[in-house]
Amino acid sequence: MRKNSDSVAREAGGFLMQNMSHAVMAQRREPLNSADDFPTPPWATRALVEHVIGLDRVRDATCLEPACGRGYMSGPLREYFAHVDGFDAYPYGSNEIRNFLTFPYEVGSHDWVITNPPFRIAEDFVARALSVARKGVAILARTVFLESVGRYERVFRNAPPALFAQFCERVPMVKGRVDPKASTATGYGWFVWDLEAKEQATKVVWIPPCRRNLERDGDYQVSCLSKAAIPS
Repeated sequence: MRKNSDSVAREAGGFLMQNMSHAVMAQRREPLNSADDFPTPPWATRALVEHVIGLDRVRDATCLEPACGRGYMSGPLREYFAHVDGFDAYPYGSNEIRNFLTFPYEVGSHDWVITNPPFRIAEDFVARALSVARKGVAILARTVFLESVGRYERVFRNAPPALFAQFCERVPMVKGRVDPKASTATGYGWFVWDLEAKEQATKVVWIPPCRRNLERDGDYQVSCLSKAAIPS
């Protein structure tokens, strides 16, 4: 049975609106002076250690989280690493302010640098982290960070990650807070540079469904910080 022109138009319009909606949801544009404050759900950091890096490689290691915000990533990292330093270029009430891109870190000052950097300067974070870390760097970024000729020439051609670990589940990030009921159309993955690896070829792996097993009581408690301490 042939569909009339009106029904075809309605279906096409619905398909277009659906995909436009997804496209809008997948974008996360922030002003150039923004803190890009989209904290990481703690379970996504635990997934990095338990499903990508491995517990044995972090148990006695030190770690730097240079964009720590309110501590939603540095907190879970402290569950695994021997010592974790957390700093941020913006004030969140209790963190020490330190700009990762300008602070004079010594070369190899930490075993690992692990963070979810502001997307617009993620490339700069990668370059800086590769000089600060002794053993490895892990950057949580949108899956689209894999794309672009410019990023290939500036980052991946000469310093490809050892691993790209794609989440099978979506990792919802909400501006200014973590929210267990949030949803997203944006895909995220961990880009991992293993500075102790001999091979330079990038391996693609998938992080299996693990949110239910890695969430902990208290992960989504309302921050005790006042709104005045939250940068816009």
